[in-house]
Amino acid sequence: MSVSGTSTLQWSAFTIPELDLLVSVSFSSACPAYFHHGLTMRLWSLHPNQLDSKGLVALWREGLLALAVVKGQTRGYRHHPQLLRFTRCQDPVHTLERYLLSVYDEASARGYSFDRSKLAVEPAGRSSRSRLTVAQGQVALEWQHLLRKLHHRDRARWVRQRSEAPTPHPLFRIISGPIASWERAVVA
Repeated sequence: MSVSGTSTLQWSAFTIPELDLLVSVSFSSACPAYFHHGLTMRLWSLHPNQLDSKGLVALWREGLLALAVVKGQTRGYRHHPQLLRFTRCQDPVHTLERYLLSVYDEASARGYSFDRSKLAVEPAGRSSRSRLTVAQGQVALEWQHLLRKLHHRDRARWVRQRSEAPTPHPLFRIISGPIASWERAVVA
């Protein structure tokens, strides 16, 4: 895996002080309004093939909700921190559809029946040269968060993935840097 296409990341040796202190990822104290109303959302920076079945289905559902938000079709979630990196794009709808196209592809590869008609982007749109960046600190935090979820939900996948390096979603290019400023996970 390369950072900005120039150097190789050594995930096993990668540490940041915030992750050394990470006990649990919890939205309850970081985003109390979202948590108490069941309004949590995670638009993973990780490749969809690293998610378990529950995670992949949730990502599709939450991604479609995010798409409805940026299209102005719902009033909820408009200020959700997970949307910031998409709403800052020149064309957030197209960017989210490209994001969801990779989720759809993974679901199809697993034999799931996600509704492709919910995305207007054409398959050729996935090859658009513009990619979003994600800091390696953010990827590392999400990887640890996913591993904790897998430990509880899918022990066999957890065993396979715990010694692997995270792979970014195809829409993202990893750059050096800390956890994203929009991240609301609690570092305790």
